[in-house]
Amino acid sequence: MGWRAGAAGGLLVLIAAGVGSAAPPKSTWRTLAKVAGIVDVVGPRRDGRLVLSSHGGLFLLRRGAAPVPFARGPQGYAGSAGEPYLALGHGRVVPGARCSFHRDDVFVLRPGAAPGVLRVDRDGRSHPFVSLPAGAFPSGITIDRAGSFHRLLVTATASGATTLHAFDCRGRDRVVATGAPSVEGGLAVAPRTFGRYAGWLIAVAEGTGRIYAFSPRGRTRLLANSGLPAGGDIGVEAVGFVPPALGRRGTAYLADLGAPGSPTTGSDSLLVLRAADISRARLRAGDLLVATEAGAKTIALRCRRACTIRHVADGPATAHAEGHITFLPRR
Repeated sequence: MGWRAGAAGGLLVLIAAGVGSAAPPKSTWRTLAKVAGIVDVVGPRRDGRLVLSSHGGLFLLRRGAAPVPFARGPQGYAGSAGEPYLALGHGRVVPGARCSFHRDDVFVLRPGAAPGVLRVDRDGRSHPFVSLPAGAFPSGITIDRAGSFHRLLVTATASGATTLHAFDCRGRDRVVATGAPSVEGGLAVAPRTFGRYAGWLIAVAEGTGRIYAFSPRGRTRLLANSGLPAGGDIGVEAVGFVPPALGRRGTAYLADLGAPGSPTTGSDSLLVLRAADISRARLRAGDLLVATEAGAKTIALRCRRACTIRHVADGPATAHAEGHITFLPRR
C-alpha cells in the first residue's frame, strides 16, 4: 500500500493512498436496531448496557436485546431537538474537588435558548448540572478517562470559535481554551499510547475535515487533515478510541440520525461494526476512529512517533452519522 507524507502540528502524518477516494473500504457499518431520532451512543454502564440518546429521550441497550426506554418518569428526561450528545460517569474521584462523577450517571448536552448540561442519575431522575453562556451552541461532550483533565469536557461554539470548558463533579467551570477552531460532534481524550498527543482532547471540524487536539493547558494543535469529504452535514463528525480490552468479539457502535433535507437522509438506526469487521480493519487498542456525517466514511488514526491514517470502513450511502463511536468489549 502506497503512502504519502504530510505534517500536522509538527507531527509526521502518513496517509494511506486512497483515503477520500473511491477505493473499496475493508469493513461496513451495518444496521443493528431502529431508534427514532437517535443522535449518540455511550457506555457501557456497570451492567454492560449502552446508553442511547435520541430526540425522544434515552434508551438502554443490552447486547442481543432491543433498546428499552430509560428515565421516562415524572423527574426523567424527555429528550431534546438538535444534538443532545452524551457522556457517562466513571465513578473516579476528581483531584482537588473531593467528589466524583457517579458511575453510570449520564450527562446530556442541553441545546437551545438556555444551553447547558443535564445530569440523569442511575435511577432515571434528571437534574440541571451546569449552564453555558447564552447564545453558545454546545457542540460536544465527554468525561476524561485518561487522567489529564480529570473533568467533564464541553465544547461550545459562538461566532465561529470554540470555547473548551472543564467542569468538576460539583459543576465548577475552568475555561481551558477560547477562540479555538469551530469543532462539533464526538469528543475523546487520547490514551497514553497516542504519541505526543497522549492525554489531549481530540475534536473534529466537519467544515474543513480537520482533526484537532486540545491540551490540558489550553493549547490547540492541528493533529491531521482527514482527507475525507468536508462541509456542513458532510464532514468528519464522530470519534472514538479503540479500548485496550476490546476482546476478540468486541463491537463498535455509531448513531445514524434520520435527517430529511440533509445531503444524506439517515435511517434513525444504531449502526454496528462487528468483531469480524474490526479484525478485518486491523484495528488496535489506542487507534482513533473518525467517521464522516455523510455516509459514515471511517478512518483510523494511529499515533506513536508518527501518525498513520487508513480508510477502514464505510456506512450505508445514506447514513447521517452523529456523536461518539463507542466500543463494547467482549472476550
